[in-house]
Amino acid sequence: MNVSLAYGHGHLAIELPDDRTTIIEPSPMAGLADERAAVVAALDEPVAAVALRKQISAGTKIVIVHTDITRATPNDRLIPWILAYLEGAGVSRENIILLNGLGTHRPNTREELEGMLTREVVANYRCVNHEPENDAALVQLGVTRSGVPALLNRHLVEADVRIITGFIEPHFFAGFSGGPKGIMPGVAALRTVMSNHGATNIGDERSTFGITEGNPIWEEMRDIALRAGPSFLVNLALNERREITGVFAGDLIAAHKVGIEFVRAGAMQKVSHAFDIVITTNSGYPLDMNLYQAVKGMRAADLIVRDGGTVIIAAECCEGVPTNSPHDQLLRSVGSSEELLRKLETPGFTWPEGWQSQIQSLIQRRAEVLVYAELDDATIRAAHLVPCRDITALIRERVAANPALRIAVLPQGPLTIPYIG
Repeated sequence: MNVSLAYGHGHLAIELPDDRTTIIEPSPMAGLADERAAVVAALDEPVAAVALRKQISAGTKIVIVHTDITRATPNDRLIPWILAYLEGAGVSRENIILLNGLGTHRPNTREELEGMLTREVVANYRCVNHEPENDAALVQLGVTRSGVPALLNRHLVEADVRIITGFIEPHFFAGFSGGPKGIMPGVAALRTVMSNHGATNIGDERSTFGITEGNPIWEEMRDIALRAGPSFLVNLALNERREITGVFAGDLIAAHKVGIEFVRAGAMQKVSHAFDIVITTNSGYPLDMNLYQAVKGMRAADLIVRDGGTVIIAAECCEGVPTNSPHDQLLRSVGSSEELLRKLETPGFTWPEGWQSQIQSLIQRRAEVLVYAELDDATIRAAHLVPCRDITALIRERVAANPALRIAVLPQGPLTIPYIG
């Protein structure tokens, strides 16, 4: 059979044997007939909150947090619609700040912001990149559970109204994206995020796809986000074409919960057994823009691969690992994935973005991980992964050697939560 994998801005076609291949995808969801009307309706009839227009006036200081370039949120549609709504309610442009929720990621360039938000928005509004390592740009709101300062962006904390945008999808250690995650880690300090994403929390069995309540990472995200005061959520559900399938606005937690259950119904897919080989993706661009992000797709496959099996991920990685990022530096500092785990588990040792490396290594403890990407073999091997140049040919070889192999494919990667039941 011919299978189309999400890859970069397009797709990667591979051939797999019909008699032993299971395709696992989210349930089909149609896009809304009138996306803008659905957004406006959600702003006026929010979940567990007063209509947004009743919370604002001409002098209201508003911060709108939006996702960065690594996320698939259709900011180029959503943000202009929200801005038009605010202006229609009498809010002055000078009182609105668009805050790019980078988390611990790199700042986005003006050109990238124009692509994300539209040129018109960037030209006419104050657009600010979050600064996770600039203490002057942060305000402390207590401490994390491990005693580290809980620091959030000053613009967010000092605003009269906080609007947190984004989209909801399964998340490999926070349960689901969206909701409080737009604040913590979206506009939190690096050291605050590092505390929350520490090795103990990442290694907790509840820190995984589909779990929020009881998940130590998500629960602390929620608790810190709420310290900023009330925030108005505008989260979306999307299909693989980035069409909006649902809009969830209102109270940060209550609206997110409604959105989670909507997304869960389409994303969670039951299978009857584990597989010898699981082929996955990182949902295409922008999520597969680097190897750091691609760990999410690996983790989705890990849910259903047998012990000693093989995970193959197709991720374009147009930005590389990226080179000299904390993830890259940490991987190059050790000789193996097991050595990396020992390093991360050393008392007192911390490393920016070490959580991604930890999860990759935990997957490799159970399974072989191969990577198909626009990266040279040396770069892939330096990340302690195995290069794969032809998925179709590799599968043919493996099946010839073992005719009993069972294969699963996640064409949309971590947009699907497979589970054995």
